[in-house]
Amino acid sequence: MTYAEMFSEIKGRFRDAGVSNIKEHLAFQFNITGEGEGIFYVEVKDGKLAIEPYEYYDRDAIFICSADVLFKIADGKLDPVLAFTLRKLKVEGSIEKALRFKEIVDSKRK
Repeated sequence: MTYAEMFSEIKGRFRDAGVSNIKEHLAFQFNITGEGEGIFYVEVKDGKLAIEPYEYYDRDAIFICSADVLFKIADGKLDPVLAFTLRKLKVEGSIEKALRFKEIVDSKRK
């Protein structure tokens, strides 16, 4: 899997996330390791979700994981907190803000 394929797949999986109730600005960078390696960011601003294939310098947190782990999180097959506990997902930056990522994941199932 190339980076472009991985990014397209992730963007598609989060396209329908309902973040209109998140009023706080959140910015997360994802550093994908292994197959599909690359960097992208997820930003919630004014209740809208943006996912772009760039590095985000003013981020709240960085998530580091494989594409497979992120796909499982996106599909609701792996809880992001459990992934962190199992060391499948590393987090740098604000843990408090990083925990808000679960709201984005959970909003896809509502």
